[in-house]
Amino acid sequence: MKLAITGATGFVGSRLIAASVAAGHEVRALTRRAQPERDGIDWVTGSLETPDALDALVRDADAVIHVAGVVNARDRDGFAAGNIDGTRAVLAAAEGSGVHRFVHVSSLAAREPGLSAYGWSKSDAEGLVTGSRADWDIVRPPAVYGPGDMEMRELFRMAKRGIALLPPGGRLSVIHVDDLARLLLSLAARPATRAVYEPDDGRLGGWSHTAFAHAIGDAVGRKVRAVSLPRRILDLGARADALIRRGGAKLTPDRVSYFCHPDWVSDPLRRPPPALWRPRIETSAGLAETAAWYRAQGLL
Repeated sequence: MKLAITGATGFVGSRLIAASVAAGHEVRALTRRAQPERDGIDWVTGSLETPDALDALVRDADAVIHVAGVVNARDRDGFAAGNIDGTRAVLAAAEGSGVHRFVHVSSLAAREPGLSAYGWSKSDAEGLVTGSRADWDIVRPPAVYGPGDMEMRELFRMAKRGIALLPPGGRLSVIHVDDLARLLLSLAARPATRAVYEPDDGRLGGWSHTAFAHAIGDAVGRKVRAVSLPRRILDLGARADALIRRGGAKLTPDRVSYFCHPDWVSDPLRRPPPALWRPRIETSAGLAETAAWYRAQGLL
């Protein structure tokens, strides 16, 4: 296939283009900055805000896989620009070029748009996709981990010190980035079902926060003491992070609202059918692989 991929330089996108090239597909990938030449990849310089670049990205493509999105922003407008306006622009480019197959990467956060500006923006982006004339499928990944991920690095670093500071009690699903990439490619290669999929690692009922922290501890070779923090403590932490790191804060009020929701488990009724896809990477092995990558990069 000829694939047009947004978000190609991010965590999920970079693993997706590697999997695409390995499978023999031709990849055209959007990038804000110049990239080294790589066999099988045609880099298009631009962003979601540059229509000419998007037109060049999708021209003659068999499918668009829209991965790009904003997971952290200063305010609601930042999420709207990255997730809603960006999706609208990619859909317009695809429609203008006659590309119908559209695979959209959303988030479980879209299930609860009232909880956070992030969830609201992902939900509205889904609405643009489902209301379009594209032949669409939507994937709502749970927490994505694997080599190259920087969002979970702090959990691994805490685990190495023997502690895990967690939100109040709740459950979550997870998925290895390479399993997610396989699903996206599988969908792009098939006729659209116009379905919303919620994949995971195959663990029925997901993970409690504590069990997942212990699994990370096993991956780094430490017994971990899991401490669930009250919401008010996390709110104070978000204020402190904003004072210290300002625009670069990782723990924001928006993320606190998201983290404290008790149910981020993928809906088993929305799992992709086994004939289409099933997870291959067992989570304990995937976490060990991720820990090894952090060590190799001097990040653990």
